[in-house]
Formats: sequence, structure tokens, C-alpha cells
Amino acid sequence: MPGPPARDTRSLLLRGAGLVAIAVVSGLLWFLIRHDSTPDEPAAQPPAQNTGQYQFTMVAGPAKSNECAPKSYGRTHDFFVDNECQSLVRALYTTESGGAKALVSVVLVGMPDSTKAKALKTLTEQDETGNVTDLVKDKTFAGPGVPSVSGSNAAFASKVDGTNTTIVLADFYGKHTDKALIEKIADDALRLSADLKG
Repeated sequence: MPGPPARDTRSLLLRGAGLVAIAVVSGLLWFLIRHDSTPDEPAAQPPAQNTGQYQFTMVAGPAKSNECAPKSYGRTHDFFVDNECQSLVRALYTTESGGAKALVSVVLVGMPDSTKAKALKTLTEQDETGNVTDLVKDKTFAGPGVPSVSGSNAAFASKVDGTNTTIVLADFYGKHTDKALIEKIADDALRLSADLKG
């Protein structure tokens, strides 16, 4: 009695190899599709300090406190005696433009509410009202040729964001003067307060 017909092993092997090849190609395609989609995803953002007009490098701080009265002077000190802040972060940065090097003080003050944050901004914008003591004035940061960022040649900038007030003071090293440039640097440095939060 004749047995069952012999199976074509070659055909079966080819069919099996074909299925394996299809599986491998499908897997590769899936891998490529997944990895080709990554450029469309939002890229990690660089730190805030590097996304403006000038490149800033932190050289002191951040120094953190929850008391502003002991770290301020003049009428600003008096303001904090009656309206103590909730947080204080101070830092110093350097930047260069056209061969001129500047030292920049950035202070982030957290107040209990936005009304007091605005009152602080209004007060410090006026002449002869004192300020928060920067890290040069309190001798945290010192060295040869360090400019007094609270001196008469310093540029000032400030902003209010909710309950936070940012105060910036900036001056050049080497007694360099360029009023327009130092004011642009101070304005650009306001964004550095984003790095001091938290």
C-alpha cells in the first residue's frame, strides 16, 4: 500500500524563510517609523539663560533666603520690615559683548501677593530708595576689578511676574562705559529669573 505523498521540504523551507524575512522587514520598518518620528517631537529646551540676546555665565549664587529685610538697605529695607518677603534668591552672572565684560546681579523676590510685588518694583525703580543687597555689596563675591553693580553707572531693570519681582543691576568691568549696551544687557538678564525659581 503506497504511503502518503512525500512533502516538498524545499518548498516548506522557502515558505518558512519567506515568513521570517517578512517578519524581519516588518520589524525594521516599525523601528524606522518610530525613530523617524522623533524629529517631530519637541526637542528639549536649553536653559532659559541661553535663549536670549546675550550669553550669561553664573559666577556666584544662587544664594537663597526667606528674609529680605536683613538683606536690603535704605527705604527698601523699611518696606521689607513692614512687608516681609516669602523668598529671596540672589545670583551674579557675567557676559561679554564686543570685548566688554559686564557683571550682572539678578535678584528674585517672592512676595505674599502681586500687589506687594508691584509695590516693590515701583519703589526700587526710584532713585535713592535703596535696594536688595546684591552679592557684591555684601562681599559674597569679591575680586580685583569687580564692578559695584549698585554704583551710579549701573543699569537697572525690573519686572513683576505674579507674586515675583525680579531686580537686575549691571555694570562693566574695567570702568568701561556704554550706557545703551549695559541697559540692553540688564533688560535681557531679566529672563534669568526663570532659572532661579524653585
